[in-house]
Amino acid sequence: MRWRLLQLADSAFPTGGFAHSAGLEAAVHSGEVRDAARLDTYVLAYIWNVGNACLPFVAAAHDEPQATAELDTLVDAILTSHVANRASRTQGRAFVATCARVFDEPAVATLFSQVRERSVHAHLAPAFGAVLSFLGVDRRDTLALHLYLALRGMTSAAVRIGIVGPNEAQRLQQRHGPTLDAILRTCGHLGSNEAATVSPLIDIIGATHDGLYARLFQS
Repeated sequence: MRWRLLQLADSAFPTGGFAHSAGLEAAVHSGEVRDAARLDTYVLAYIWNVGNACLPFVAAAHDEPQATAELDTLVDAILTSHVANRASRTQGRAFVATCARVFDEPAVATLFSQVRERSVHAHLAPAFGAVLSFLGVDRRDTLALHLYLALRGMTSAAVRIGIVGPNEAQRLQQRHGPTLDAILRTCGHLGSNEAATVSPLIDIIGATHDGLYARLFQS
């Protein structure tokens, strides 16, 4: 299981997360993020938002993967920003497709069939929780991995946009290790009915992404 976790955490695992900046590109264009210090503030707000708004659905789908379709529908209703909704579906579908092709797990293959038939939206949070449950990854490792990937995706986007260099991005990621622990302690027990956006400004800024004149990312 250790090797499976490392494989899933590897940036070479092709899920398409590199194509999304989680609103950071729009934040840079709007002037909300101008330098490394403002980036650190933005990252802090973003990962706490992931912990409160997404982690409950990851956990719920991991605990009851048979309820994934119901949770998926709920996430689709909650994500009112068309940019965030589209990004969640795109990443979720890519994650399920890759896992179905890489791992010989019938339950993942079944979920992938539902994704191809469009009988589920395949939003990232419930899809992630369900797939890792099917793959035998325990609950805490699943939540930790989801948080880690969110942070790594943000720091990677910051490098591509040019706010920080690779080394500073890694230092930022290292600094927020204790933050991820705090988020796990605070949000790891939340149920799907307790999910909430705690940084609405991030969602508002991210929703303007499609209006940017030029952009590197899909969201």
